[in-house]
Amino acid sequence: MGDPGSDDHGIGVPAFSDQLLCEHPWDKKEAMKIIDRIHGDYVHQRRVRVLADFFASSLPQDLLVLDVGCGDGLLARALTRARPDLKIVGVDVLERPDCAIAMTSFDGETLPFDEGEFDVVLMADVLHHTEEPICLLKEAKRVSKRWIALKDHTRNGFLAGVTLRFMDKVGNSRHGVALPHVYWSKEEWTRAFQELCLTVQKWTNKVSLYPWPGSLLFTRRLHFCALLEIENQKMEPEVQE
Repeated sequence: MGDPGSDDHGIGVPAFSDQLLCEHPWDKKEAMKIIDRIHGDYVHQRRVRVLADFFASSLPQDLLVLDVGCGDGLLARALTRARPDLKIVGVDVLERPDCAIAMTSFDGETLPFDEGEFDVVLMADVLHHTEEPICLLKEAKRVSKRWIALKDHTRNGFLAGVTLRFMDKVGNSRHGVALPHVYWSKEEWTRAFQELCLTVQKWTNKVSLYPWPGSLLFTRRLHFCALLEIENQKMEPEVQE
């Protein structure tokens, strides 16, 4: 569903971040160290805070949450601090010894849990790391009783594919995370939700992960957060454009 290597006009784009860093190979290692330090010390912390605020204000009370792709567990920890009524279990392809929450590993395809075992499945920047996002989305639906909470990207706007590839490389390559660069447009997300009978109850692409002036390039409309309902309970959807 969609070409991960093209922008909205179907024009092929290069691995821009690799090209940029390889222009001066003698500086590559030091440049990546600097970028990683900035991303880890500032951008990642801001991301945790912003996403925790969104999910804390969006999720109903007293839920058992499965955090798929929990990573270092900092988002889940921040969320439980803001919402002590939530109980969060983590699962990830890569086990990190310093993970802040209890977690287990899985193969990236089949979640090792029973049908309807959780009230909500949370996936923050996970689906674009899979070759077939809809397959993992189906798994999330299988193990959730009612809700799926998402943060991911929309490949819309000028040079969106190039920008997303660069952000992915900076944020994830050092952790050994798979980077298939599968970025869907908003229209592709909508079709996937319809195919799986998922109702969008809350959607926003106003996700302020980067301060100005970085926001001019890296925020735009490239990110979204959403709360999906597996069965339509006749709630009024909340959509922010």
